[in-house]
Amino acid sequence: MTDTQQRLAPFHLAFPVNDLQQARLFYGELLGCAEGRSDGDWIDFNFFGHQIVAYRSPEEARKSNTSGVDGDEVPVRHFGLVLSMEQWEQLRDRLVKAGTKFLIEPQVRFVGEIGEQSSLFFLDPSGNALEFKAFKDPSKLFAKV
Repeated sequence: MTDTQQRLAPFHLAFPVNDLQQARLFYGELLGCAEGRSDGDWIDFNFFGHQIVAYRSPEEARKSNTSGVDGDEVPVRHFGLVLSMEQWEQLRDRLVKAGTKFLIEPQVRFVGEIGEQSSLFFLDPSGNALEFKAFKDPSKLFAKV
């Protein structure tokens, strides 16, 4: 697979939620993800061009363990996107304006290193951790130290 194909291929992620209506409000209204197909137990969302599916499964929805990264306790189980810096700043501002409680406040980590990036973490209403980040130099996304 070429780099271009890899960048363009949308991913698919299914994850548990406690309540589908809360998921609709969070992913649809707060994050701006258009709703796709759905039924009584799941909802598809257009997650910035990728397909995520929220499945009603309260017994599986929970917080994950954490691991130390650059001075913060990062949720081991999390998902999100790498955005452009402009997109990241716009999302950060929208989340701050909405009064989002951040698990890890918006910040720049790995300052001065190859992987310098802006990052933020927050939880959805079911405790699923999301991370959005933007690299100072996007070409360094997979660069080794």
